[in-house]
Amino acid sequence: MGEPAGADAEDVFGAGRWDAVLVDVMRDTGASVGLVYLRVPGEDMLRLALVSGVSREIAAPWVRIPADAPIPVVDAMRDRALVWLGGQEEIARRYPRLGIMLPYDFLLAAAPIADDTAVWGGIVLLWPVWHPPHLDDRERAALDRCGRRAARLLRRAAEREPASYPSEPRVVHPARPPETDPVLARTALHFAERLPVGCCALDLDGRLTFLNTAAAELLQAGAAALLGRRPWEVLIWLNEPVFEDCYRAAVVTRLPMSFTVMRRPATWLLFELYPDATGISVHVTRVAGPSATGEGEGAGREPGAGAAAPPAYSGAPPDISGAPAPPPRHAEPVGAGAVYHLMHMAAALAEAAGVHDVVELVADQIVPAFGPRGLVLMSADEGRLRIIGHRGYSQEFVDRYDGTPLTAEVADAQVLATGVPVFFTSPEDLYRAHPHAPRYEDRSAWAFLPLIASGRPVGSLILSYERPRSFPAAERALLTSLAGLIAQALARARLYDAKHSLARSLQTSLLPHGLVPFPGVEVAARYLPAGHGMDVGGDFYDLIRAAPGTVIAVIGDVQGHDPNAAALMGQVRTAVHAHATAGASPGDVLARTNKLLNDLEPDRFTSCLIAELDLVRHRLRLATAGHPPPLLRGPDGRTRLLETPPGLLLGIAPDVEYATTEVPWEPGSVLALYTDGLVETPGVDIGTATAELSGRLARSRPGDLDALADGLIRHVKNPDHRTDDVALLLVRREP
Repeated sequence: MGEPAGADAEDVFGAGRWDAVLVDVMRDTGASVGLVYLRVPGEDMLRLALVSGVSREIAAPWVRIPADAPIPVVDAMRDRALVWLGGQEEIARRYPRLGIMLPYDFLLAAAPIADDTAVWGGIVLLWPVWHPPHLDDRERAALDRCGRRAARLLRRAAEREPASYPSEPRVVHPARPPETDPVLARTALHFAERLPVGCCALDLDGRLTFLNTAAAELLQAGAAALLGRRPWEVLIWLNEPVFEDCYRAAVVTRLPMSFTVMRRPATWLLFELYPDATGISVHVTRVAGPSATGEGEGAGREPGAGAAAPPAYSGAPPDISGAPAPPPRHAEPVGAGAVYHLMHMAAALAEAAGVHDVVELVADQIVPAFGPRGLVLMSADEGRLRIIGHRGYSQEFVDRYDGTPLTAEVADAQVLATGVPVFFTSPEDLYRAHPHAPRYEDRSAWAFLPLIASGRPVGSLILSYERPRSFPAAERALLTSLAGLIAQALARARLYDAKHSLARSLQTSLLPHGLVPFPGVEVAARYLPAGHGMDVGGDFYDLIRAAPGTVIAVIGDVQGHDPNAAALMGQVRTAVHAHATAGASPGDVLARTNKLLNDLEPDRFTSCLIAELDLVRHRLRLATAGHPPPLLRGPDGRTRLLETPPGLLLGIAPDVEYATTEVPWEPGSVLALYTDGLVETPGVDIGTATAELSGRLARSRPGDLDALADGLIRHVKNPDHRTDDVALLLVRREP
């Protein structure tokens, strides 16, 4: 379907044109659930724009996704390719965090929203397990059309500045059936009323939209108490995770679910859930006991035989008159959704490395998943609370309270001193305890949570809500557990950042701060640490001024990616520099350095390549100690591998000779020295990878050496896919 050329940003993100993109692709593919993500300019995040087929609450953990998160839509956008997951087992294996949050059986496809020039976002579709194990050509074509159609809309929006991207996901409802005949509606209502079994209807949010008289009698509550509310939030004997989990499973999988639960004093009820795209029909019957009577996936989703729930009405007789149910006297257990959110946070925090990662994760996940309107994350630093992240507050407001002393008589500091969280259920509660507490817009309830790790204060977390909130015991326990997870992650992240800073300082001190300019020679260098670990390793390079008209280019690789490798790298670089400036040939420099290393008895080996560039005699003299051979690009673009006699790695044996090879060096030529991290990729032959590097060098324009260096390392810039350090040194002889 084409789009009018005049579509502007307002039209694109309005409820018609933009929603139709998702509705159409779900119709054409038969998908039961759909989500559309956008890459918003200026943010290193994906933002959920549209959701259909599930509630906003179920989608909450994925409202904002880091651009490097291990999740299907991110991979689809990065690779510009379809990601297909054929069931629960594959989802758990490839994306364990997703498997934790949605431990149900379904099929999933993620595809990019892209055109020839940009990737604008991604789309995710889910199918029930009765879908075939693979997408057919028609479904693939529908996904491709959807991606291209959405990309056209987004490009038109971007061309009309400023494009106003939606800040919150919009729930898109599928096309509704035509209006039901009133006579048929009354007939259906009378039919349901005559049934001797309970009949209920839930929408996709889990809220009751209908119940018959039999259901009201079985639930011991009337329509006024239940309609528009989630049953497990009203009836305390239903407030066990199993009910909410069954609801979530039914919505996500579109499979029938069932469970049994005991309603005091001794009445067992069987709940059977039958979902479709518009909601869930619930069948409630009285049964003899907690036996599994459901079919398929729902058979095991029921509480154990010994699970006894507290009474709903403290012994009061059943009331089906329609009066609101009295509030329960006992604390509710934590719902399944909250448990899954907590598990998702734990898994995500376990993968966060530095403080910045933790802050962004906490700020982006807690607000949509746990319901607060605002969040402030503080870190204890030198006797003060420093605000390191926030959501739902203006920067000006937050800046006024940054740096609060830990001794101040304010709630965020006091909870850190006592280690006990404090909950204020209303503004009156807060201002009674803290008359001078700051006021912000419509906030009406607060949770002040201390962040304590291994008995040491790490910081504070403040959550604010727009309505008064009772904070029942289960919610307080959940938020306290959440604060504990954040505290541990923040403590680990601080340690990581400290080690990372130390390692980078060591690396910076050992590598040359700048390559000394040399008349007639242009140079460019790049270094990328390994993608995992402390970002420090043993790859090194150098450019050494030797005799007049001669410069020495050096590149090497010490075994390992740790501070010990960096320390040995410094020793090798110093030895090479000393022998090279003394006038030794490349082979002699390697031999003398090797003898020194054997005297030091290192526990690891080193590869090294030395190239002497003689501008007077127009020649290169090369020697190698087990290092990948260099590439030489001639002024005409022809590129060749400079094979030299492969010498033994440094540090293996003391008395080793290294041959020196001489080749011509024409004006305009480019010499490329590199470490194996540039050409070693799991599953790819190193000869093939070296040939590809040679081809990229041959096709390049060597006029701008810095641009050439960036182009040669572009394919290894993603740290998630880089397992080794990468060093590159380019030397060009000016024409």
